[in-house]
Amino acid sequence: MCRWLGYIGGPIEPRELLYDPERSLIEQSRRHAPDMAVPNGDGFGLGWYGRRDVPALFHSDSPAWGDRNLRELAAEISSPLFLAHVRAATGTPVQETSCHPFRHSRWLFVHNGYVAEYDRLRRDLMLAVRPDLFSSIRGTTDSEVMFHLAITFGLPEDPIGGLERMAGFVESLAADTGVAEPPLQMTVGVTDGERLYAARYASGPEANTLHYSADVESLRQLYPADERFAHFSAEARAVVSEPLVELPGLWHEVPAGSAIVVDNGKVEQLPFTPHRPD
Repeated sequence: MCRWLGYIGGPIEPRELLYDPERSLIEQSRRHAPDMAVPNGDGFGLGWYGRRDVPALFHSDSPAWGDRNLRELAAEISSPLFLAHVRAATGTPVQETSCHPFRHSRWLFVHNGYVAEYDRLRRDLMLAVRPDLFSSIRGTTDSEVMFHLAITFGLPEDPIGGLERMAGFVESLAADTGVAEPPLQMTVGVTDGERLYAARYASGPEANTLHYSADVESLRQLYPADERFAHFSAEARAVVSEPLVELPGLWHEVPAGSAIVVDNGKVEQLPFTPHRPD
């Protein structure tokens, strides 16, 4: 299982979520859950929006907790929107080109989960990618192919719909191919630099966890003496695989089979219903 987080709001240093909390993303990456055989040590990535029209990326195939360059970078930059990811490989090689976030134009994408029997489905999945996007796939992961399929199926114009059509295509191909186990496990985060979209879905009964933070004003009222909320902007929100701190009222769980759109501090929850693309 991978882990990821997204932030949108007034500019902050990424270290405030990557390193500072008790259960920061970096701390989670090395102190894995009891049911996980290995930590998230198969690479990491940070994608952020700043001065350029396209987001910047920093990737490494080394464990995130030992990378001094990431620690320096996370304390130096300030960004109003970023995605970070720590990887635990699910059968594909550990290499920098397979580290999230993945980028296309202004879009960033992260994924926690897998496509079941990916080696068996990989050829047909890749052949469904739009031809002009095919050369952009540099790594070997199912996640990168899922991103390019979502773009193929209309993600830039309809982000949630593009993700639904991508998921529906994976499930229909798995059914046609005779894959026996539930084919898709996913929480995904995607952004165009203006809004943050996320979805939680699994073909089977168990879906990986996904949470988003409460609005800042409510948190200030709940915890008036907690200085950590003082400087966050009113529209600041975080979306995380797992809570970064244990504070009642801070985190809301995204239900399985749901998507959220985070825009200007507001969170809209929608049903997430995969369907075969036309």
